[in-house]
Amino acid sequence: MISTFMGLETAKRGLSTSQGALYTTGNNVANANTLGYSRQRVNLVQTSGFPTVGLNSPRVAGQIGTGVAAETVQRIRDSFLDAQFRTQSNKIGFCGAMSESLSKMEGIMNEPTDSGLAATMEKFWNSLQGLTANTENSGAREVVASTGVMVADTLNYYYKSLTSVQTDIGDQINVKANEINPLISSIDQLNQQISKVEPHGYIPNDLYDKRDVLVDQLSQLVSIKVNNVIPTDYGRSSDVAAGLYNIELMQEEGSSYVPPINLVSVNQTGMVGTSKVEVSYDKTTGMVDGVKFGSKTMTDYKFSGELSGLINNFGYKKDDGTIGGAYPDMLKKLDNMTTAFVNEFNAIHKQGYALGDSDASTLDFFEIEPGKSAAQSIKVNSEIVKDPSKIAAGAKSGGASGDNENAKLLADLKKKAFSEYSTKDQNSKELTGSFDTYYSGIIGKLGVDSQSAQKNLSNSVVLATSVNQNRDSVSSVSLDEEMTDMIRFQQAYNASARMMTMMDEMLDKIINGMGTVGR
Repeated sequence: MISTFMGLETAKRGLSTSQGALYTTGNNVANANTLGYSRQRVNLVQTSGFPTVGLNSPRVAGQIGTGVAAETVQRIRDSFLDAQFRTQSNKIGFCGAMSESLSKMEGIMNEPTDSGLAATMEKFWNSLQGLTANTENSGAREVVASTGVMVADTLNYYYKSLTSVQTDIGDQINVKANEINPLISSIDQLNQQISKVEPHGYIPNDLYDKRDVLVDQLSQLVSIKVNNVIPTDYGRSSDVAAGLYNIELMQEEGSSYVPPINLVSVNQTGMVGTSKVEVSYDKTTGMVDGVKFGSKTMTDYKFSGELSGLINNFGYKKDDGTIGGAYPDMLKKLDNMTTAFVNEFNAIHKQGYALGDSDASTLDFFEIEPGKSAAQSIKVNSEIVKDPSKIAAGAKSGGASGDNENAKLLADLKKKAFSEYSTKDQNSKELTGSFDTYYSGIIGKLGVDSQSAQKNLSNSVVLATSVNQNRDSVSSVSLDEEMTDMIRFQQAYNASARMMTMMDEMLDKIINGMGTVGR
């Protein structure tokens, strides 16, 4: 026998469920502009019919519905789009770091301009040509000395500016490493909170959103892969529970390290722990010599992301002991080029005779401070700056005013290949072409690398924007859709209320309208 009041209970369930759905809709509307919020949906299910099927059930034909219930409130996410977005975010981090650092290097080199090294060297070569025509002219000699000072100052400026930016990048590496550890710790803490809620059948949507925001931030710093893990002994967890996040460090091409490196480690038994990230530096060179993830030290820096991009610019010690990185590479090229040029120029200069001197010159035209970088410490000999007549322009004893043979040799150095230098050393083997062509090659490669980094960054931003739009179309709040749901659930609430009114009228008839005969 069905209860007389059953209809009231069914209508009440309809009212309660519609009210809950409206509360969820209101929460979605309120958080339409909240960063990281995922829209939520109420999963409605029928309550058990009456009578339930079973041997002991009353023999009543068929079943009668007993109403509706809000089973779960589930947030709407697409894990595939999340993974795509994090992949592109990681590329933005790496390409952004590379592009920014290389752009700063281009700004320092400042080529092609009138103040760059190429233009300054051209003035120096021209001053030497002028000296060959007027060896006795003190003005021509002063021009050679002053343009030589300009060459030295330009190289000093390059070295000082490049090392200054390199130091800033090194500081950023520590900042980024210090950002990673709190992110890992926060994700682990959210995992712990979620692990205490999900086993009771609850769905902590707000905690899920907070965790995903942190994972998005972490993906920009290093390449990661997220695996959802539902531990074996996990209570009465819901079918739509997201579970715990196991976060694995990945290589730039998307493959795992062997053995895998987990930043946040979770397995079927539950939470295992986290890995702290530490950047170590070589005490001799000051370059990065490894990044430690937990107990594993990485020296290949293939984990991509902003941290890898900064290390690839700042400089790192390779397994063979050499130094890699954009800034150390540029500084090394400038050093080798400057050293070779100075040694050869000085060697030619010492072959000649200063104006009126009977002995060959003993002065170096350029000087490099011992123990320091050539680009850092190159300068024109102070005696020549003070007295330009000491420039050895002549090739014969006596330094006659018309003797310009050694000045010609100095001027011809412009076209002389490094391979033809008489002062070649071990580092000169890496130099090709003449001073001018080698330097042009350095600038050309820098331009190509910088343009490539900017193009990769632009492409990654476009792809990330596209993926993010797709992700927002799934997860973000659409006010149009929420307004439609509001009307839908409001009308359902009204209908349930009308049903309750109808049941009330029916009961009134039964209670007050029936059995009145004989009163």
